[in-house]
Amino acid sequence: MRKRSAFVILMVIVVCAASGVAVFLKGGRVTAKQTTYNTPKNIPNVTILIVYDNNPYKDGLATAWGFSCVIRGLEKTILFDTGGDGSILLTNMRKLGIDPGEIDLVVLSHIHADHVGGLHSFLLKNHEVTVYLPKSFPGKFKDSVKKCGAKIVEVRKPLRICEQVYSTGELGTWIKEQSLIIHTDKGLVVITGCAHPGIVEIVKKAKDLVKDEVLLVMGGFHLVGESTDKIEKSVSGFKKLGVRYVGPCHCSGDTARRLFKKKYSEDFVNVGAGRLITMEDLR
Repeated sequence: MRKRSAFVILMVIVVCAASGVAVFLKGGRVTAKQTTYNTPKNIPNVTILIVYDNNPYKDGLATAWGFSCVIRGLEKTILFDTGGDGSILLTNMRKLGIDPGEIDLVVLSHIHADHVGGLHSFLLKNHEVTVYLPKSFPGKFKDSVKKCGAKIVEVRKPLRICEQVYSTGELGTWIKEQSLIIHTDKGLVVITGCAHPGIVEIVKKAKDLVKDEVLLVMGGFHLVGESTDKIEKSVSGFKKLGVRYVGPCHCSGDTARRLFKKKYSEDFVNVGAGRLITMEDLR
């Protein structure tokens, strides 16, 4: 009887996997969960507030190498990346009127210290969160998060994080990274940490997953120190993909910011510590 039950479970797993369904075993029972991309909704109250960046924007805030932003107005309030220094992260959050306790979910793009360095300090203020991190993260890092009292979700493939919000899943080879997709009725908002897998490739992946036009791409584009020719190819790639607004910051570099601004003109979003982006800013 046990052999038959094991065989049935195995066959269910095989069938589900073949159908693109994620399979989980809980207490000997098989449950299946599939990422579905909902019809975009009008979410006019969504805001993206940059709390950590090496580019200045609002007076009175500290700047340091790294990136973090808080996304409000969705089903869940999300902290995307945590910068490199917990003290700077928490101080900037306080000055911007953000209570750590209002954060529901933390999404970490990749393992580099300038994106995860502030997490421990944040969890000391609010450990009642779920942390979405790439499956490739070291076991010691995952254990440290759980010891703080937070829950973790290991991300390998694309998945739905909450209503209208998705992860691209782990992308890249040497440095694996996930990016965030917000599906609005105006199009996709794609937020990247450092874009190690390639910024154009990430945008292509987002479009392929959610099947909509791209409203805004913002975050680190990993173009600092790159040649003008390579940067211009990225700018051209954005235009070919129909990206309407662009907001490079962090590791994008001054040259990339200048070239994107030249091409996008009034559709260039100046991103730095303290910048608040609203849906009204994106026509």
